[in-house]
Amino acid sequence: MPEKTTHAPGTFCWVDLGTPDQDAAGEFYGALFGWTLKEDENAEQTGGYRTAQLDGKAVGGVMKLMMEGQPPAWLNYVCVEDADATVARAREAGAQVFAEPMSVLDYGRMAVLADPTGAAFGIWQPGVHTGAGVVSEPNAMSWSELGTRDPETAKRFYADVFGWSYEDKEYEGTGTYTAIVLGEETVGGLLDITDRVPAEVPAHWLVYFAVEDADATIAIAKERGGEVPSGPFDIPEVGRIAVLKDPWGAFFAVIQPDAAM
Repeated sequence: MPEKTTHAPGTFCWVDLGTPDQDAAGEFYGALFGWTLKEDENAEQTGGYRTAQLDGKAVGGVMKLMMEGQPPAWLNYVCVEDADATVARAREAGAQVFAEPMSVLDYGRMAVLADPTGAAFGIWQPGVHTGAGVVSEPNAMSWSELGTRDPETAKRFYADVFGWSYEDKEYEGTGTYTAIVLGEETVGGLLDITDRVPAEVPAHWLVYFAVEDADATIAIAKERGGEVPSGPFDIPEVGRIAVLKDPWGAFFAVIQPDAAM
């Protein structure tokens, strides 16, 4: 399993879960993905933050809910060179800033924002912690997707903040899907969720975890109290996909990549 030691600015580098029960969440995701949770050596200073590890490599984080009324959720982080400058740019482009830039010991500098369509995301300026040590491998993060009902506003915002560009693709049975591009690399996706999801579902970023067997993963999730709001379904040349909800209400997706890829 190759280890990733750096992430380019403008690409997704980390995910973490806010949950009311770290221990139980660790058991749930451990059963799904084989993760183990390791408490940070500076836990008193990091609010009890725990790192999810896969074969000893960091793949994400699990933290306690920090604010009253905060919903359980996965948060996707984009790597940046300068968190303060990025937040200033994002605010000018219409972002709401939930958490101003802050240093996390010598690990890095972060902030939490929402784009003008309401989707929350984080930014991470690496220090000694550079991000996920494994990506695009089984049981690790592999994709980040924005679901919004105002794709044009979202496109302008992220182009201004991260320099992203976009390419529309047509997939049989699913319609138009927008690939997010940085330079020559595809770094994520964008989906117009109008008429695709219930009206009460807000704009959001969805993390995908790669798996070797989507149906087996779904079965384990159901056995342990998870739900499957969407899928599984197959997209040719992409893979078998399902959107899951953990027992506390946090949404995520799994993808079993198409063997032809």
